[in-house]
Amino acid sequence: MNTRKQHVIDIAHQLFIEKGFQATSIQDILDYSGISKGTFYNYFSSKNELLIALFTTLFKKIEKGQDDLLIGQDPKNIEIFIKQIQYKYETNRANKLLSLFDEVFYLNDEELKQFLKRCHIRSIRWLYERFIDIFGESKKPYLLDCAIMFRGILQNNQKYNSAANNSNVSIHDIVRYSVNRTVTMVEEVAETGEQLLPPELLDSWMPNCKKTNKAFQQKLYHSISTLKKSLIHNEDQAKYIELLDFILEELLHSKESRKFLIEMAIRSLKSEAGSLEKKELQQLEQLVANYFKQLEEAD
Repeated sequence: MNTRKQHVIDIAHQLFIEKGFQATSIQDILDYSGISKGTFYNYFSSKNELLIALFTTLFKKIEKGQDDLLIGQDPKNIEIFIKQIQYKYETNRANKLLSLFDEVFYLNDEELKQFLKRCHIRSIRWLYERFIDIFGESKKPYLLDCAIMFRGILQNNQKYNSAANNSNVSIHDIVRYSVNRTVTMVEEVAETGEQLLPPELLDSWMPNCKKTNKAFQQKLYHSISTLKKSLIHNEDQAKYIELLDFILEELLHSKESRKFLIEMAIRSLKSEAGSLEKKELQQLEQLVANYFKQLEEAD
């Protein structure tokens, strides 16, 4: 994303927090960001699309931060999971996302509600996959139910502690308390064999998520992160980071990854970015090749 477009998103974010999404007009955004109406519509087709771009930018930041916490760690370590959840809630709070979520929810705007619904399902899927890491394959049939319940427990604990202005309890305390209750819950439902929702439902709720598994995501994030670090002293750092972000977006979030564009981006990195780690770039190239090979074999 270019710097000017990101500036517009940042200004809109401030206005949405100060005035509310509904009360902020496109003219307000133009006045505060210093862009023309034509430039705005070159970036976004509507105020809704701008809000979705804002949410998407912040969600990607959260996903990256959570994945960075997992690099080099044992996925089964529940302490890492607690840090990941705490990071998400602290980022949400710092960016005042919860108030924006609430306003959007009550707007009754179908486009925005569908977007947030997909985000919620994405969050449930992430929890489900992390629970498999932590609790193991044997408990997999019960972990979608447990992911949904954990999300509800955590959200309500956070909501009512905040409403009570309970300063004695930190977000870390709330996350740990909720995780501890969930550990007991997982053991109990696995023992009784009770199940409400089969995990296979996730594939019908978000079919595009089937194409990437957790191991691939972790390797990809690690490779991209390492390459970005090697660009610190490169004068064209922003250009190459944009290429790396494009590769990440295409592989993890696009409806259908465009192989030829990803290969072009990698070729550009290989031919122009001399400061990049050659070994890590080769590993990224191999990772991408293996990914598309698996897709072809699946077809």
